[in-house]
Amino acid sequence: MLNRKLTTCRKRCLPFLVFLFLTAFSIIAHAQQTAGVAKGVVIDSASKKTLEFITLAIKKDGVVLKTAVTTENGAFAFDKIPFGKYDLTAIAVGYHAKTISFELSAAKETFDAGQISVVSQVNTLNEVAVSALRPIIKQEVDRISYDTQADPESKVLTALDMMRKVPLLSLDADDNIKLKGSGNYKILINGKPSSMVARSPKDVLRSMPASSIQKIEVITTPPAKYDSEGLSGIINIITNKKIDNGYNGSLNLRHQFPVGGPGLGGFVTIKQGKFGMTAYGGTGFYSAPETENSNSRITNGTSPSELLNIGRRRFDNNYRYGGAELSLEIDSLNLITAEVNPYGGYNKSTNNQIFRLTTPGQITAYDLLSRNRFGWGGLDMTLNYQLGFKSNKERLLTFSYKYNNGSNPQKNDLTFSNRQNYNDPDYIQENDSRSKEQTIQLDYVHPVKKLNIEGGLKGILRDNNSNFEYRRFNDASGDYQVDPSRTNIFSNNQDVLSAYNSYSYNLSNWGFKAGVRIEETFVRADFVSNSSNVNTDYFNIIPSFSVNRKFKNQSNLNFGFTQRIERPGIYNLNPFVDRSTPNFESSGNPDLKAVVSNNFDLTYGRFKTGSVNIGLGYSFANNTIQNISVYNDVDKITRSTYANIGRNKNLTTNININYPLTKKWNLSLSGNLGYTWLEGAINGVMTANKGLSGYIYMNTGYKFEHQWRANASFNYSAPDVLLQGRSGEYYYMSFSGSKELIKDKLTISAGLNNPFLKYRYYETFTEGPNFSQRYRGQNYNRSVNMSLNWKFGKLKDSIKKNQRNISNDDVKGGTKSGS
Repeated sequence: MLNRKLTTCRKRCLPFLVFLFLTAFSIIAHAQQTAGVAKGVVIDSASKKTLEFITLAIKKDGVVLKTAVTTENGAFAFDKIPFGKYDLTAIAVGYHAKTISFELSAAKETFDAGQISVVSQVNTLNEVAVSALRPIIKQEVDRISYDTQADPESKVLTALDMMRKVPLLSLDADDNIKLKGSGNYKILINGKPSSMVARSPKDVLRSMPASSIQKIEVITTPPAKYDSEGLSGIINIITNKKIDNGYNGSLNLRHQFPVGGPGLGGFVTIKQGKFGMTAYGGTGFYSAPETENSNSRITNGTSPSELLNIGRRRFDNNYRYGGAELSLEIDSLNLITAEVNPYGGYNKSTNNQIFRLTTPGQITAYDLLSRNRFGWGGLDMTLNYQLGFKSNKERLLTFSYKYNNGSNPQKNDLTFSNRQNYNDPDYIQENDSRSKEQTIQLDYVHPVKKLNIEGGLKGILRDNNSNFEYRRFNDASGDYQVDPSRTNIFSNNQDVLSAYNSYSYNLSNWGFKAGVRIEETFVRADFVSNSSNVNTDYFNIIPSFSVNRKFKNQSNLNFGFTQRIERPGIYNLNPFVDRSTPNFESSGNPDLKAVVSNNFDLTYGRFKTGSVNIGLGYSFANNTIQNISVYNDVDKITRSTYANIGRNKNLTTNININYPLTKKWNLSLSGNLGYTWLEGAINGVMTANKGLSGYIYMNTGYKFEHQWRANASFNYSAPDVLLQGRSGEYYYMSFSGSKELIKDKLTISAGLNNPFLKYRYYETFTEGPNFSQRYRGQNYNRSVNMSLNWKFGKLKDSIKKNQRNISNDDVKGGTKSGS
């Protein structure tokens, strides 16, 4: 199988790959060495964070000879400097200028200034002790970042709760994450895909303390180096690992009740000489008291009917995640890093339901006990080799290999009682879903003065399998027997070859990023049991462009354009039919094709006293993947699946304000308002829907004396627009407080969520030509949480980490958590 795939890929893509390799090594061959070099990194004296777009000037006898601007990681470099004595000055609006003298000679051709610490002008006041306010929101040329560690509530909230506070992100009533109101995005951990969050992000992030996260990036115009999946953008979660010499760590204990449960998370970093290791992990439980849910449906036509299904449900959720990152710095130019990430967990629920279907002349009724379990587990492993160059340390060649293997077993056990005109037997259905993936990637970074060139090649081999079985209870034999008509083995192999080339160019007040990515996808789907298959392949060229203009008063304007791909994932393709709720069935569609979306974003930001971000976005796509529902009047079943039928347009505006009312009192406000147009043909009938959607979030925090803090927040989310209906609205409110028992070491926190509203409801309304139905799920809303966060250790020097790595963010995610 593997040989056949590689042979097909070689025939189609070998000429292009040869061209890319020749181009890359041609660039390497023409690199020029210089006689004299000056370099360094600029950081903020208070936060110790690197600073972007800081102007550096080299002077001789008071005359400016050369200027440069720091890159995204705060680095700068000057080349071709004649030997002699010079002054190096760092200049930026809002900071005091800093000057360093140096000399270049034949004996010392390179001057490394190391970390140049600059002091904010607003942080010094008449020789009073420095008190810095770390900016929480930062606008970059292609993304917005939220500094979680600068938010005091990070000590009490989970990572999922923190998502409510990040610009452009929101949560719906069932805790599903939305980016600009859309569920179509990709989530990365430290710039890399993570199998543990691909299946159900909300389950993972519920168990992860926000204190373990350094910052959250919302990448609205992903550059070409990222895989092209995620129509709305990318959410990149950067964990809080202080990678320095010595040792350091943190431990977080938390508990939430009556909904939720205990949780534990932590990390430790150790560095000794050229070897470094970071290990992290956690576990958490999430359960809820029994709640109600209901399905109702009204149909018309030749045999009209009314269905009502009322149930009570309780569920338990457990998640375990971990990882270790190893780094070996062979010398200043050669670096090897490795990662291993095991994960696992389950979600199990018990449903007691009362069912009643009324048709002309007959009533069908029964009681149902449904026991469901969704499991997940797997292992990710990555190996990277990074090669630097003496001529320029920012010039890098990286080779990466990644392997992951995961499983997602599902079991539904349904038992019927008190039957009235209902003769179907009890049944059990199981789906053993497994996936395996291998990735090889080559990246090259080549800075040329103010221009930074990147290029790379990548190959992904994916093998997905699903063995699903349906067993009916046989009264005569007293056991369960397999139903061959509802049992099959399904395999889906998806191979992707890609290449990218991107350029970034920075001036004192301008920043540019542009690039292109090409991808060839080969898909083969086999239904083993009935010897049928589906084969397809497609080729995509994905451009991206973003520009940033800086103005006075620390304000900027960003514009970005990119095309994004929605490539169907295994959850969308898998034909396994979920029959866990009678009269409502759902399945995937192995015939799905990829979708291309065109996205435009315009954002204005101001970061002087507090921060203000205002954005406008527009996107459109054809042949989009839509979840559709069709009612069958013969067997009285509503069947849901996915299909390439949609055309959609979205116009959105967003705002984020973070403002210090006083030195101790802060207010933040964020929101999104959008208008959506959707249309598509369902069984030949044109269906259309449109309307407003959006959310608003407000948070205020006050710092009292003796390290006490208090926070309050409010969130409202309007209904989402769906092709065949809409979802419901919801409210969220929380209060929290914290106390540092030992400054910067030990913090105790507590919070109260939704004290005035015991339950919230997740609703969806779906309509078709001959039916209308409504799902209403009750979620326990009121809860109390407590947290203890302890930081320990002392660190000195930084662990060197490879700057490029594998990021497989190219497939549409799916959620089947059952919660």
